[in-house]
Amino acid sequence: MDNAIQMLRIEDVANKLNVSQKSVRRYIHSGKLKSNKIGGVHRVEESELQYFLKLSVYENGKEKELEFAQPKSTKTDLVNWMDISDEWDNPKKNTFTSADLFCGAGGMTKGFEMAGFKQVGGLDWFKEAGMTYRHNFEHPLIEGDITSRKIKSKFISIIKKQLKGKPLTVLSGGFPCQGFSMSGSRIVEDERNSLYKDMLEIIEELQPEFIVAENVKGLRSMLKGKVEDKIKNDIKKLGYNVNVTVLNSADYYVPQKRERIIFIANRIGKKNYHPSPLLESGSYVTTKEAIKDLIKLKDNKEFNHIRTKHSDDMKERLALVPEGKSLYDNYSDSWKKCPWNEASCTIKENHGGVNIHPIEPRVITVREMARLQSFPDDFIFKGAKGKQMVQIGNAVPPFLAKAIGLSIKKTIEK
Repeated sequence: MDNAIQMLRIEDVANKLNVSQKSVRRYIHSGKLKSNKIGGVHRVEESELQYFLKLSVYENGKEKELEFAQPKSTKTDLVNWMDISDEWDNPKKNTFTSADLFCGAGGMTKGFEMAGFKQVGGLDWFKEAGMTYRHNFEHPLIEGDITSRKIKSKFISIIKKQLKGKPLTVLSGGFPCQGFSMSGSRIVEDERNSLYKDMLEIIEELQPEFIVAENVKGLRSMLKGKVEDKIKNDIKKLGYNVNVTVLNSADYYVPQKRERIIFIANRIGKKNYHPSPLLESGSYVTTKEAIKDLIKLKDNKEFNHIRTKHSDDMKERLALVPEGKSLYDNYSDSWKKCPWNEASCTIKENHGGVNIHPIEPRVITVREMARLQSFPDDFIFKGAKGKQMVQIGNAVPPFLAKAIGLSIKKTIEK
């Protein structure tokens, strides 16, 4: 290559365009801005940047609406994106507070803590998850059935005591949603949805400034989208404006492709922002990067790293499973082998089986599951090994929660 050609770094291009480095990478990935890879790093010729500028529509020196910079969302979503890249590595301390319903082992809790929030309380019924939660956090956990008026009142009382008269910034929760059906044109709820209604009741009594509700992507298609619409309308009736879209955990340094629908709502007159992706497909953290070093680590119960002992026949069968495929045809979402050089497939604990290690003929350990969910190594899981796997499989990846927390923090400060 001609050494006289001026080659710009991603940082240089971002400064010239007055956008984030993540936006520049999206321009490159979309093909709008041509680049060369030198030693695995993108470099942009000055002439290519000038060509890009001619193609773009600018007003007052800035690209109109930054239309290339934002990730695509579904057609029905009205999404506002917040760039959190400047605070990802070193989140600034803040005075914001958060509490978590259906908290489980504490994935959402840990993520908001990483974003600088002060956690003031959690609620869940799962005994072993409660053991894990108490081991890793100092704030109160209410353990019990959320449908009980006594438990709800206890949770609300403790949160208010922790807040000392100040409003709760964020209340989060991943509620069950199986119990919706149709009767004519009317959505009918059965007893399984009492948990969802109990969450609404707590929201109404606590009046948090923001709500974050998380669920599986499949909720979007339930009753042809009517369930999602009902949830948004129910939250709006409590005085909140709501925005919703699907986020992929791998976009936020989680070494796992895990998509979740995220509702963000507030009652303080702010525009709701979801976090802009920090990575793009092709640059995700891989399974190999996340867990390779654990292959050499001996079994360590205190570190949640105990290998499952399989029979020789099972080892042979596990070794033959292709990456991304399942051991059993009728259990396509469990006993699936993680890809080694890509972000992992979704981490689950279904039907007694977990994900298969891509290199060794065995299922992955609890610690390997935790790494692929972005839990830090000092986060220790309690209870029997099987219960630990359930806790991790059900958890919100902390890094995804951290990204959401940072977007809310910046929304308030905006």
